[in-house]
Amino acid sequence: MIVIAIIALLLFMLYIGCVGGRVGHPGLKDLRGWNYAHRGLHSEGVPENSMAAFRAALDHGYGIEFDVHLLRDGNLAIIHDASLKRTAGADIMIEDLTTEDLNAYHLEGTEETIPTFRQLLDLYAGKAPLIIELKPERGNHAALTETVCRMLEDYEGAYCLESFDPRCITWLKKNRPELIRGQLSKNYFGDTNGLKPSTCFLLTHSLTHFSTMPDFTAYKFADRKNLSTWICRKLYGVQGVAWTLQTKEEYDIALKEGWIPIFENFTP
Repeated sequence: MIVIAIIALLLFMLYIGCVGGRVGHPGLKDLRGWNYAHRGLHSEGVPENSMAAFRAALDHGYGIEFDVHLLRDGNLAIIHDASLKRTAGADIMIEDLTTEDLNAYHLEGTEETIPTFRQLLDLYAGKAPLIIELKPERGNHAALTETVCRMLEDYEGAYCLESFDPRCITWLKKNRPELIRGQLSKNYFGDTNGLKPSTCFLLTHSLTHFSTMPDFTAYKFADRKNLSTWICRKLYGVQGVAWTLQTKEEYDIALKEGWIPIFENFTP
């Protein structure tokens, strides 16, 4: 019985050691105190992840969260889904397109087309902070992350990088340790995304943090009440980023709990 208790204690201590992160990055102070519009300040007639949505967010004094994909020609496009079917009505993958192709695809039936990462950087130009989500596909996590970092080398403004894919965050830890990096996660058992149960378990419980050592944990707000997230934020003091807040009530709770807020479908 004593042996079992000792083994259980050792396993629990190992578990606790896996779910922390890096604390004290000085750049985090520039990200706190802002509201972040999810995929820009989009609304009816103003598509998500469009230049119109980004201009609207900037006009309201908001930071933004947005998604970046790697194009076939090595450039970067801003769009959430790899498939254009939902956003542009085209059954094609963004990774199969070039920069020149982007203007042919209109977002949500409007005149807005798929922006490039450079267009977004030129618009914001350090006026408000950016939460940049890396969206790898087909094993291009290293190429995507490296390209984003290279394009940010001449950018003067506050930003951070995040991804659901721990390989992107591990790349940042190894190759760009000075940048603010965050691990996105949620309860994968509610939405497996086609992942194996073992992978769902690791990601849900933040057990990849031992290798990624994120500066912040970006967790789905509705799923935040699990032990790993509590340990990460309260025991280790890792900054939390809440996505995606849908009401003023959720927003108020998130601020009270110390989360950086990413909001949608209302204005704080």
